[in-house]
Amino acid sequence: MSDRTPALDAVHGMLTLLFTVVALHVLWHGVRSPGAGRRDRVDLFLHFAMAAAMAAMPWSLGRPLSGPATAVIFTAAALWFPLTAFRPVRPFQPSGPLRRRTATAGTAALFADRLPPAAGMAAMAWMSPNPPGGAASAPETLASGVPAAHHTAAHGHAAAASTTATLVTAVLTVYLLACAIRSLTRPMPALRTATDTAHRAAATDPYGHVRDGAMSLGTAVMLLLPH
Repeated sequence: MSDRTPALDAVHGMLTLLFTVVALHVLWHGVRSPGAGRRDRVDLFLHFAMAAAMAAMPWSLGRPLSGPATAVIFTAAALWFPLTAFRPVRPFQPSGPLRRRTATAGTAALFADRLPPAAGMAAMAWMSPNPPGGAASAPETLASGVPAAHHTAAHGHAAAASTTATLVTAVLTVYLLACAIRSLTRPMPALRTATDTAHRAAATDPYGHVRDGAMSLGTAVMLLLPH
């Protein structure tokens, strides 16, 4: 029934430690930012909730997190990040072509920055409906006198579903690994002398970017492991 091994438990233990540290850092950051806006507070809460859930997921304590309700919650969280990148134009602002172009560029940059956490939430939603051992009952279902044609059709549907699941997992994993590399390299000391505005801003908050990179890396690994 269980495919757990000491090596797998060790990897899960390291991931639990990583996600616990991330959750504590998010909590600490939230305490240190009492004047944060509503969107920032929601962002921090969602990051904390995901890190805490990912820390518990590999263990029996995390079994209640595997289900449709959790998938719906984290799907909504995944949508929150890109949708809140769009800001309404304030009435007192002039609306010339230059300002519109500047606002569009700013929105596009913010949208791109909010895609990595959205991908992490989507990965959590993708993993949630698949509890450990959830796919182990197929042989018993096929063993009780099902006609050969139905048996073949069931295998065909299962193969198609498996291919789709593998593709979704691969896309999420590759994207999260790319996000992890980007976040973990941005705070490097050499970036402090960069003229790029984004890199200079990243250098002022290295711990935040290391946290985000560690979160993306841990989530990518979780996607590839039995959970």
